[in-house]
Amino acid sequence: MAWHDGTVTAPLTPPDQPGPHDPWQAPPSGSYLAPPTGDPADPDTATELRQAAAVVVLVALAGIALGLLWLWLAPRVPLVSDDTAVFLGNSEGEEAIGADGTFVLLAIGFGALSAAAVFWRLRRGGVLVVVGLALGALLASLVAWRVGIWLGPSSDVVGRAREAGQGVTFDAPLELRSVWVAVLAWPFVAMGVHLLLTAAFGPRDAEPGWPGYAEYHGGPVRGPLAGPSSGSPAGTPPAGGGGGAA
Repeated sequence: MAWHDGTVTAPLTPPDQPGPHDPWQAPPSGSYLAPPTGDPADPDTATELRQAAAVVVLVALAGIALGLLWLWLAPRVPLVSDDTAVFLGNSEGEEAIGADGTFVLLAIGFGALSAAAVFWRLRRGGVLVVVGLALGALLASLVAWRVGIWLGPSSDVVGRAREAGQGVTFDAPLELRSVWVAVLAWPFVAMGVHLLLTAAFGPRDAEPGWPGYAEYHGGPVRGPLAGPSSGSPAGTPPAGGGGGAA
């Protein structure tokens, strides 16, 4: 502090040194940033594994409903016997491919519903939940396929032809001609719908912040880098600071 013509002037900061409030200067030794706090709603790995296992089981059980609907809605293929061989009752009909189409349409509907249910219930689920959805959908399609065949007409065509008698029409066994196309419909649709829902309505990631600023890292600054406490009004000099000369 210097006297010039009866006035007090404060010493100027040298031009080659940063000012005391320069935001770009390196933090003093011993300063550190508080670690960012994670989102408590994000599940950890163990929780996500449990969620994925629950998704696999519940979606796979839904395959029973698909199998029952397939058995109920699939068109029947009529067969007829003349005591020497078994023939299609209607060689011009489309019943032979109707079972595959019915299964695929039902699988598409179940795939969309299961994806919407998983997204609504576990919106913050991670990759493991999505994998569980795909695996459960695949198992559900296999379960539906076997349930429909098991509860449908017997596969013993010769025995049923004998029971029905000559010239009497009976139903052919329920079957899928394009097995893998029909079985993969549910998991592919479920994955696609879940991806669309996540892109449209899923939680957004926080924007990356500037390093060195607590407001972008979600935590306070501790150490010498921390500013004055919130209780001190702005512009109040620290206790013990130098005052003006009398």
